[in-house]
Amino acid sequence: MKYSFYDDYTEGVHPEILKYISEHNLDQQFTYGRDEYSKLAAERVNKAFGTANADVHFLPTGTVCNVIGLKSMLRAIEGVIAPASGHINTHETGALEAHGHKIIWVDTPDGKLTPALIDKALALYEDEHTVIPKVVYLTQVTELGTVYTKQELKTVIEYAKSKGLYTFLDGARLAMAVASKTANMTMEDVGNLGLDMFYIGGTKNGGMYGEALVIQNDIFKKDFRHFIKQRGGMMAKGRFIGLQFARFFDEDNLWLNLANHANEMAQLLYNRLKELGVEFDLTADANQVFPIVDNKVYEQLSQEYGFYPWNKVGDNKTKVRFVCSWATPKVQVEALIADARKIIQQ
Repeated sequence: MKYSFYDDYTEGVHPEILKYISEHNLDQQFTYGRDEYSKLAAERVNKAFGTANADVHFLPTGTVCNVIGLKSMLRAIEGVIAPASGHINTHETGALEAHGHKIIWVDTPDGKLTPALIDKALALYEDEHTVIPKVVYLTQVTELGTVYTKQELKTVIEYAKSKGLYTFLDGARLAMAVASKTANMTMEDVGNLGLDMFYIGGTKNGGMYGEALVIQNDIFKKDFRHFIKQRGGMMAKGRFIGLQFARFFDEDNLWLNLANHANEMAQLLYNRLKELGVEFDLTADANQVFPIVDNKVYEQLSQEYGFYPWNKVGDNKTKVRFVCSWATPKVQVEALIADARKIIQQ
């Protein structure tokens, strides 16, 4: 295989993150996320996102953030509205539902929820014979590679509030969304959206592992560490996630810079494939590219490069996914484009 475009966590850890961990590796610290580096990281996250009064917790994975975060927001009779393509609905082995909460999914062509789609979900769950919709689950970047604009997010969040619903944002690729020209939003914009809870991805942006869960609604702050411990998210050496986020949000803004590179590589690939006449049904707003190619192109390219088939499009075409990361070299993107050109022009 010449190069892998499977995921943005195929590579290991950014050298600056490893260096920072190594420099502080032998310091003696309090355990279970009570260390000075986790406190520093929380301060830096709140400063970057303009969320001065938020609580920040560092958890090992995105699925853990989703399950623990959403579970803490729901009563036993309540459920979550999510797009059908949402990670909690498609790629977490039913984790939230295994914890007793129904996912009320709705079809959406681009992975994004709208007020009309929220209404559609609410209309199906109106009496005591169904669960009560209580949280709206959003993903930024979506699982389909699209991003919400700042105004789209504001509209959905304000509408959710008007219906008495809480909002939770899955930010596994939030860095790429903030770096996206389509989204037109800053880190502070994210903090000012009025979300009840959101998390900031590290794993898919050069971290070793770990995400930062930000709780803005005071209702959910009390006893949250009990939820973390009870559901297996509390790490004895939690300091190592804190160290990563302290470095991500240092003065050189490493977190956003890494996402900028990932997006730039994806845009290069997207634009060049379009020039070759490759079909797309969605734009590549961040670091994921979903071309629709002839089966022969898919079959031949997959012999040389790593990437996922997404779904069949008729009998003769396949939608595939290429993902660029903080570590993707431009030369590898150009090599992929050159090989695609040869196959297409055969």
